[in-house]
Amino acid sequence: MPHTGFVKAAKVMSIAGAYWKGDESNKQLTRVYGITFPKKQELTAYLELLEQARARDHRKLGKEMDLFAFSDKVGQGLPLWLPKGAELRSRLEDFLKEAQRKAGYQGVITPHIGNKELYITSGHYAKYGADSFQPIQTPSEGEEYLLKPMNCPHHCEVYKSRPRSYRDLPVRFAEFGTVYRYEQSGELHGLTRVRGFTQDDAHIFCTADQVKEEVSNVIDLVLYIFKILDFEDFLVQVSLRDPENPEKYIGSDENWEKAERAIQEVAEEKNLKTVVELGEAAFYGPKLDFMVRDAIGRKWQLGTVQIDYNLPERFELEYVGADNSKHRPVMIHRAPFGSMERFVAILIEHCAGKFPLWLTPEQVKILPISDRFNEYAEGVSKVLENHDIRALVDDRSEKVGKKIRDAELEKIPYMLIVGESEAAEGTVSVRKQGEGDIGGLTVEAFAERIRSEIAEMLKKED
Repeated sequence: MPHTGFVKAAKVMSIAGAYWKGDESNKQLTRVYGITFPKKQELTAYLELLEQARARDHRKLGKEMDLFAFSDKVGQGLPLWLPKGAELRSRLEDFLKEAQRKAGYQGVITPHIGNKELYITSGHYAKYGADSFQPIQTPSEGEEYLLKPMNCPHHCEVYKSRPRSYRDLPVRFAEFGTVYRYEQSGELHGLTRVRGFTQDDAHIFCTADQVKEEVSNVIDLVLYIFKILDFEDFLVQVSLRDPENPEKYIGSDENWEKAERAIQEVAEEKNLKTVVELGEAAFYGPKLDFMVRDAIGRKWQLGTVQIDYNLPERFELEYVGADNSKHRPVMIHRAPFGSMERFVAILIEHCAGKFPLWLTPEQVKILPISDRFNEYAEGVSKVLENHDIRALVDDRSEKVGKKIRDAELEKIPYMLIVGESEAAEGTVSVRKQGEGDIGGLTVEAFAERIRSEIAEMLKKED
């Protein structure tokens, strides 16, 4: 700053001990961290944003909601999905699998490890070798395997498993594939930066004439997911190669020019709000990265789609064309979620743990006002389960007020209070999370309310 007159609002944020010149033999000093703004309103807004971020921190909420955990014995950066978190993740996967099935994807499963030669062929060993775990030695001399850093080399081999004709294309392979990359311990951060994560990966093998349509369809899928999960504010980053550093990339200039032209044309035709970033392309091709702004204004990179002319060449992939000669397919990489771990972390913070009704691990908590009504509560639970509604009975010997408070803290969308009148009339007293009492309903009427609410959430507009 030219002078301190620009400082109109200041705040000390934290303090820490520090040795003079970093030498432990010197005196210990106090380092003071602070922040300044030219206006007091800006400082106030910043502090409120920090408070919201702390309240929404996925590490804090994930622990409170029993979603995931970490163990030093298992290893740093390797998350353990607890039952509720596994249910949440499973429902996200099922949602995407159904959307993919309708879009013509075929599911595949590939191993967690691969021969080192596979990743040398793909170029991943040269580009990511330093960030991969060390090769795994087998009892057979000279045989080396790697923990899988990427799914795409495996999918190339799936494509290659049998001859392909132009009539077969496009071929779309999808997998929730777990990959492993070494991150420094200081870089690990909850679920957003881990060493083992699962990508909602898919690879489309198509002709050059089909590229733009396939990329357009992937964009439609990403936009559908964002709409359902209420990610409304986003920008699409067109990530291109850095012309000043050609050594960072593989493949010919001709292939890169075709891929970059196609991906920019599709983005323009879809009327996407875009920004071009040079040097952000993958080493094998350009990409569209969907940059989402969450509920408190932070930006995250989620979905991605990439055009790749190069891996099909390195793996010598072919199809027989209408002219009865062999041609190279084009490969499209796509992942609408990115990684399940990072996506769940962002989703937790975006909705502050209040997941959409269709997604939340526990949709309904049934609260009997005394032990005498536990049997009726269990009967209500069974009826709801028959309607595919996830319900749990809180049969603790606690006052109903405490049960309600606990269910609110657990962010359960609906609470059903049952007592003498409800048991006699076959009804439930309904409370909605954050809204309070909304009246009495028969169990069947309540089940219909839940079904209708979920159907409305998952309805895709034309």
